[in-house]
Amino acid sequence: MTEQHFTLDDFDYDLPHELIAQTPLKQRDSSRLLVLDAENGAIEDKHFYDILDYVNPGDAIVMNNSRVLPARLHGTRPETGGHVEVLMLRQDHGDVWETLVKPARKFPVGATITFGNGELTATIVGELEHGGRMIEFSYAGIFLEVLEALGEMPLPPYIKEKLADQERYQTVYSKVNGSAAAPTAGLHWTPELLQKVADKGVKLVELTLHVGLGTFRPVEEENIEDHKMHSEFYQLSAEAAQTLNEVRANGGRIIATGTTSIRTLETIGSKFAGELQADSGWTDIFIKPGYQWTSVDAFITNFHLPKSTLVMLVAAFTGRENILHAYQHAIEEKYRFFSFGDAMFIHK
Repeated sequence: MTEQHFTLDDFDYDLPHELIAQTPLKQRDSSRLLVLDAENGAIEDKHFYDILDYVNPGDAIVMNNSRVLPARLHGTRPETGGHVEVLMLRQDHGDVWETLVKPARKFPVGATITFGNGELTATIVGELEHGGRMIEFSYAGIFLEVLEALGEMPLPPYIKEKLADQERYQTVYSKVNGSAAAPTAGLHWTPELLQKVADKGVKLVELTLHVGLGTFRPVEEENIEDHKMHSEFYQLSAEAAQTLNEVRANGGRIIATGTTSIRTLETIGSKFAGELQADSGWTDIFIKPGYQWTSVDAFITNFHLPKSTLVMLVAAFTGRENILHAYQHAIEEKYRFFSFGDAMFIHK
């Protein structure tokens, strides 16, 4: 079989602007679900609660339990009172964080920023490319409580509406603080639906991957092989790995909720020759057509941006033609797209 070489334009599609979901639905699991057979491209139109009909006793559903930090801060420059926006990307060590600062040019090393009534202050301790700054925070009390009081959810740039309830940008099982964006495929799950899945004999397994803002960074290289992926921290426990290996050994499927769960499982599976083991570290895995899958048998995912690495990841499982055809169907049927949009269940 000759290897295909794809360019960025091969993963483009035209999306009417009005299909970008601006707010979450009232009921999480009432979103629509496009079911795609990756082998033959067959499509079914369902609702997310119908996922119950597509999972079997002995399968495992894997979920990313990372919790989004209220990582967008609005502060002032003490010298001028000018407004500054800080987006926290990841903790480096202690109270030092990698951030994006706007306007970055006014904040060289040594500059300070104050937030609220001075409950939180920041000092620039390093400069990075693309407006990146290393910041050291100073505060009294517990950092997370200060952040909860002053920060806001870092919604993606394509969402213009204000979020009425901050918890709607968290999954119902989120618990490990550290993400700069939500693992959005998990936003459709409700505790009741998860209980029904468990009652059917499906294992519920959690892992952690802290989503970085690189997830929204556009691919700029026309030759996708030249794109450099961002790194994200992941963790899988020994207990979770054992459960997943047993599911596999007994003929069950590993069904990942979202591309973050996929990236974690495939990172570990690739590292240990197809076996899942307790592991943690940083992954910059780039899954694109031609990738040899090791661990994931089916998955739930939202609809992704044109020309994004996430469309490429899904295409690696379905084939490019199948996924673009499914997206065209979703557009014609007026599915809701992106973070607060509808979902897909993709299986073979």
